[in-house]
Amino acid sequence: MARPALFLRGLQGWSGRDLSGDLFAGLTLAAIAIPEQMATARLGDFSPEVGFFAFIAAVFAFAVFGASRHLSVGADSTITPILAGGLALIATSGSPHYVAMAALLALMVGAIVLAGGLLRLGWIADLLSVPVMAGFLAGIAIHILVSQLPELLGLPSGSGNVFQRLAAVRADLGQVNFWSLALGVGVFAIVTGCERISPRIPGALIALAVATLAVTALGLTGRGVAVLGNLPAGLPGLGLPQVTFDDMRTLVPLALLVAIIVMVQTAATTRSFAGESGTPPDVNRDFVGVGAASLLSGLAGAFPVNSSPPRTAIVSETGGRSQLTCLFAAAIVLLLVLFGKSLLASVPQAALAGILFFVAMRILRWQTFFGTLRQAPLEFALIMITAIAIVALPIEVGVAIGIGLSLLHGLWGMTQAAAIEFEKVPGTSIWWPPSGDPRGERVPGVLVVAFQAPLSFVNAAGFGQEFRAMIDASTGTLKHVVFEASSVIDIDFTAAQALRGVIEHCRNAGISFRIARLETVRAQKALERFGIVEMLGPNAIFRSVDNAITAIATSETTRRDPMPPASTSKG
Repeated sequence: MARPALFLRGLQGWSGRDLSGDLFAGLTLAAIAIPEQMATARLGDFSPEVGFFAFIAAVFAFAVFGASRHLSVGADSTITPILAGGLALIATSGSPHYVAMAALLALMVGAIVLAGGLLRLGWIADLLSVPVMAGFLAGIAIHILVSQLPELLGLPSGSGNVFQRLAAVRADLGQVNFWSLALGVGVFAIVTGCERISPRIPGALIALAVATLAVTALGLTGRGVAVLGNLPAGLPGLGLPQVTFDDMRTLVPLALLVAIIVMVQTAATTRSFAGESGTPPDVNRDFVGVGAASLLSGLAGAFPVNSSPPRTAIVSETGGRSQLTCLFAAAIVLLLVLFGKSLLASVPQAALAGILFFVAMRILRWQTFFGTLRQAPLEFALIMITAIAIVALPIEVGVAIGIGLSLLHGLWGMTQAAAIEFEKVPGTSIWWPPSGDPRGERVPGVLVVAFQAPLSFVNAAGFGQEFRAMIDASTGTLKHVVFEASSVIDIDFTAAQALRGVIEHCRNAGISFRIARLETVRAQKALERFGIVEMLGPNAIFRSVDNAITAIATSETTRRDPMPPASTSKG
């Protein structure tokens, strides 16, 4: 079997017949990415062209080091409010120090994500449950809406937390510029309408062009409508930001949080679109690609980048066959940076706010909200708590709380597992939890117990207590215990001690103990490592409950009918 290529895996299998599809998809992607990257840069208090630099660097780095053929990487509205909120606490927004710290953050995030890929840490992407992720996105959406409200209304840009920004808007309501409001609402309406007709329509670019023409034709700059103005010409040089070791130490918590969000979103996007290319997903290799993308973005003086599910969907839906699609889009953006910046001078800031309003509404997971509320009210509470934490607290603290809640919820589910007695399904060799219809069968003197969760330190104490209580409840008639261990994936030190305690409890009561269906190699090795195999003996572990019951019956028969001693004869 041929080994996968080390570089440019997103171009593997490409042929000339794929060129037309990649070109068309690249044009569509560029039309969507240009306004989106500008708006996302503004969301982070960066100059719009910095979003272009981030996109160009990210696309090139991922195409070289990543694996997915469709994944689109660049400035992303999910992580930008997080990094902007964190950076605003340590540097003045828009200052040279702020820009340098953003570039340093990109380098740190890139290094963490790249290391995660090299160390094959794709499992980290499962740290956030679906409800917590929905709450996280809801909180981010509120941050986007509140941060862009002044731009939409033509008011001075605010600062501070969500409540301070809202208070500032309320205080300035008498100064609303209705031309700006009309432009922003119009852009939002056009983008929303185009999205409903077909996601392939570059609604954001169309809306931005219409708004820019309106500003020029109606002379709206003279009516107080703020525009981008002249943007710096040329490309930035590559280099390390001018920062100190203390700056790096200060950014460590923020870099870890942003890196986790990047890995979660990258893994979800990679898995969602892997089937489109006919190749299995390689989450770890895509971590390497996205990590390299952030590294190059940082060297270009930009900020951390992320994979984008909507843009990746566009690449897939418009017929993109490889990373050449993204490279074409990046080339178009590069041409705009080099020769077309004058076209952007009259773009109204309210139009970018309208685009970001659309982005904020799109990332809200309405189906998850309603489905969770109806089917799992407790998990709906996780959505609300996470969203409120991200809105009410410093955004990086809110994200940390969301991750903590997700982990605690998973651990809580494991602690609620209970030991349960299994019954034999009539007419079969299957042992199953009691279902009532038909009524299961039991073997006299034998207790078959299963634990309905992986066994570890978080539930070992409850496991031991419940198991011993079930044994004590049958004292007098119970002779044999079979532990059905199919749910036991691994056994840590604490769980091993709990299991040894149950075995000792059985021995003290004169009851034999057997283990059945311990299927994973890790758990089998753990039994040997903690001395449980030696404690039980190799003949006490079985591949099925039925095998264990058969062995018990054989031992009972042997005990009742021992073989007579061999006769001797005298010669």
